[in-house]
Amino acid sequence: MIPKTARRGLLLAPLAALAGCNTVVMNPSGDIAAQQAHLITISVILMLLIIVPVMILIIWFARKYRASNTEAEYLPDWDHSTKLELVIWGAPLLIIIVLGLVTWIYTHKLDPYRPLERLDANRPIPASTKPLVVQAVAMDWKWLFIYPEQGIATVNELVVPVDVPVRFKISATSVMNAFYVPELAGMIYAMPGMETTLNAVQNKPIQSMGFSANYSGAGYSDMRFSYRGVAQGDFDGWVQSVKSSSAGNLDRANYLTLEKPSIKDPVRHYGSVDGDLFYRVLNRCVADGVVCMDKMMQEDANKAREMAMRRMPQQAAATRLAQANGEVCTTPDESVKKK
Repeated sequence: MIPKTARRGLLLAPLAALAGCNTVVMNPSGDIAAQQAHLITISVILMLLIIVPVMILIIWFARKYRASNTEAEYLPDWDHSTKLELVIWGAPLLIIIVLGLVTWIYTHKLDPYRPLERLDANRPIPASTKPLVVQAVAMDWKWLFIYPEQGIATVNELVVPVDVPVRFKISATSVMNAFYVPELAGMIYAMPGMETTLNAVQNKPIQSMGFSANYSGAGYSDMRFSYRGVAQGDFDGWVQSVKSSSAGNLDRANYLTLEKPSIKDPVRHYGSVDGDLFYRVLNRCVADGVVCMDKMMQEDANKAREMAMRRMPQQAAATRLAQANGEVCTTPDESVKKK
């Protein structure tokens, strides 16, 4: 027999375990992540409207109609109740309709490609505000962040200003990853040869962490980066410190060295970066002598267009010849009356 104190401890163990969890997903500091947490809350409440009554009714039915309860009403010929049918089918149907409507609205509202319309629930974005562009590259097994407008780059460190919209341009070098900062916004995939976009905003100073949310090999569990949201003045100071530090230039040669697989890379800064580096990463032509994917596809399209143009005169001539030989029938003029 388990002692009473031990039984109480077992019942409280799940709550004690949850007390040590980081609930950042439900209490983030970024507006997009906050709206996503709100959507999760609404969805859970709507589903609990069915789950909780069902669980209560299971216990109630089991107790009321147990074999030892001789006072329970016994109706062996009962087979239908319109009221029960309406409740059983109507309530879930209404919840599904509401849940579908809410999901549809938030799916469009929180589209990661959609430019932001507000800083938070009470502050719209001024029309003159220009978003900060950050180019993120998922590597094996580290993160590269390029700030094209500031002309700097970092490894495993992401710093953004508070109350400034940030537009992430995300790609990868080898396998698919998922860029995820729980404080800021939801996850979005990073794929080689493709560019995904994420618009987000940080609403208060924070020091947290981001990571890859998609398994990508041996160093996946250590593929994390430092994330900080700072005031605009502190961000400008950080940019200047990166530029004035002894960090080198992230050119194509240094990038090819950085691209080699490594695990648990420390934070690294680059005071300058080649202006077209992200373009070459995206089109997989960083190394010398490699044709960029967009140029290759453009050349293929031009060749296909030239071949089609060359075939057109031949097809036209064949059509005229067929018509001359009477092989192509035409509809007679309706103005000619039959005799």
